Amino acid sequence: MSDAITLKVEDMACGHCAGAIAKAVEGAVPGAKVAADPATKLVTVTGAADRAKVEAAISAAGYTPQAA
Repeated sequence: MSDAITLKVEDMACGHCAGAIAKAVEGAVPGAKVAADPATKLVTVTGAADRAKVEAAISAAGYTPQAA
């Protein structure tokens, strides 16, 4: 699956935040590859077809995903 899901996460402030988001998404969506960049506030997920599941994982980690 080469489709990517990109979300804006305004409350991702640092590398720790990015790591927490990546860990949460990778745990919820096996096989997903996550690129989380605190500088741009963007999270890009490849290998995940279910946007709702990605958003739920980010929310469960304590962050607020939005459409990019």
